[in-house]
Amino acid sequence: MDWKLIFGLSLFGLAMGIATVFVIRSDVEPVFWLFIFLTCAYLIARKRPDRQFLHGLLVGIVNSIWVTAAHIVFFTQYIANHPREAAMMGSMPLPNSPRLMMACIGPVIGVISGLIIGLLAYAAGRLIKPRVNVPA
Repeated sequence: MDWKLIFGLSLFGLAMGIATVFVIRSDVEPVFWLFIFLTCAYLIARKRPDRQFLHGLLVGIVNSIWVTAAHIVFFTQYIANHPREAAMMGSMPLPNSPRLMMACIGPVIGVISGLIIGLLAYAAGRLIKPRVNVPA
């Protein structure tokens, strides 16, 4: 496992976690995630000639940790800027504990997004030649 690569790519999740609280509206958020997923898949395919799927899966899971933590820490601001999500939380399990609900649902979303990144990285690995370091 290339944990340096996984952690480095997961910083997109940290940036998105904070940006979705303060800057990015939920209606345009999927466009940003698509760009991030494609970028991560490409970089994994370039740097890892093996285990592309597993690296993508782990990037998605670590991304979800960052995003969930940011949404929990900045919960008041997140809810104030995302009324549609606030309304959905009221109809979901644990309506009286929205932070706990976020903490429970975040990892599920992380696995799903990780599966998507993993599949994209696997496909990219079949199309892109990995960067080979040649000794000097």
